[in-house]
Amino acid sequence: MTKILIVEDHALVREAMAQAVVRLGEAVCCIEAASADEALARLQQDGDLDLAIIDLMLPEMNGFSLLAILAKRFPDMPAIVVSAMDDEASVHRAIKAGASGFVSKSSSSEVLLQTVRSVLEGGMPMVPPTRPAAPAHAPAQVAADFVLTAAQGRVLELLASGRTNREIADLLGLSEGTVKVHMTAIFRALGVANRAQALVALARSGTRL
Repeated sequence: MTKILIVEDHALVREAMAQAVVRLGEAVCCIEAASADEALARLQQDGDLDLAIIDLMLPEMNGFSLLAILAKRFPDMPAIVVSAMDDEASVHRAIKAGASGFVSKSSSSEVLLQTVRSVLEGGMPMVPPTRPAAPAHAPAQVAADFVLTAAQGRVLELLASGRTNREIADLLGLSEGTVKVHMTAIFRALGVANRAQALVALARSGTRL
């Protein structure tokens, strides 16, 4: 029996991944967890698992931290990341944290199955093409244009790419509280009251991020 742990906080997505993975064969069993803590508890109960499939945006403890813990406590169990955070920086960070493969949530279920097969067979799937990171000078230029600090420029850059406060916090290694403080300063500098107005202000200014 091949046991696969799926760690995803959205029930519909988790169930869809489980339905896709069991297509590998009758001998495949999926164990579901809605958080990192629940995943670790499941592993404590049954450490004899063959693979973990992990989302990066998990409540309380994110997927990067979970990967690091798994690499230490369960070094023989490979992990695949399945996430909407599929930019180059996130993919490289996930691989560095211990992931054996990465699948974007925009991919088909067949891509997920191919990656799972490869990892279970001991392979290291090729990392899929990712959205290129913004030029290194972009945050500094944005900060100068709107009289922001460098940190606020980086936050504004990610805001413009559609990232949530939680995603921005994970990507920049900040707390959500700090991101909110930066957001308040950004809105004040742009003379707006919310994200939508900030995006309009950026568009009107002709700033490209």
